[in-house]
Amino acid sequence: MSQADASHPAPPTVGQLFDLSGRVALITGARGHLGRAMAQALAEAGARVVVSSRDEFMARQVADDLGGAAAGRHLGVRIDQLDPASIDRGFDQAVGLAGQIDILVNNGHDAIGEDWTSVTAEQFQQQMANLTGYFLLARHMREHAHRTARSASVIFIGSMYGLVGSYPDAYEGVCAASPAAYHALKGGVVQLTRHLAVYWAADRVRVNCLSPGPFPGPQAPQELVRRLETKSPMKRMGNPHELKGAIVFLAADASSYVTGQNLVIDGGWTAW
Repeated sequence: MSQADASHPAPPTVGQLFDLSGRVALITGARGHLGRAMAQALAEAGARVVVSSRDEFMARQVADDLGGAAAGRHLGVRIDQLDPASIDRGFDQAVGLAGQIDILVNNGHDAIGEDWTSVTAEQFQQQMANLTGYFLLARHMREHAHRTARSASVIFIGSMYGLVGSYPDAYEGVCAASPAAYHALKGGVVQLTRHLAVYWAADRVRVNCLSPGPFPGPQAPQELVRRLETKSPMKRMGNPHELKGAIVFLAADASSYVTGQNLVIDGGWTAW
């Protein structure tokens, strides 16, 4: 190789940019409709995945089902994101078991179904506790990266409802309206992403948000799904696998110059 070639190495290939081999990803809420698909995506891209749940046995079951190059070596830990002490113990356990954490996906969510007409002050505050948990886990990730002189990627899971209001007529007569506390929570997630990204950029810790649009789970009322489809430019709901490329992009070197951004996967919903 010539001296010129040595001083200007070839840029990484697309395959290399999206390769997560040798990295460890901690994802909360991987038992759910979307969390499971994102956990599988990280595993398929080569990462070793640490699944967290309030039920450690269930976390281990999800981890055992994951494939990829690290199949059989994925891990499960207990983290209750509404409990700061559990967050401290669970993150330390994840690092102890895996040796390192390179990627954090804040996806866990303790839901409250009450809409603006009936939600209590205590229930509203409980929704905000999800955001506190996201922040505490992200700070653990930053401190771990700083201690070990590693770069890191923090990914918050937001929502299109952190950007726009919901359509009242989509819910009327079918179920409770989209919860006001949920909208407040997800709007806060988007803004926290921007704030932490600015403060941690010099530490080589990227912070981004992935905001899904309409991805109703199998338990959603079919009439609600039908109405939501009429509001979407694509006239359909999202499928969980349609988040897999986005989560890998934000976790991998493919997004190495991306921080403080909110990537919206919503079939064009927020483009109206």
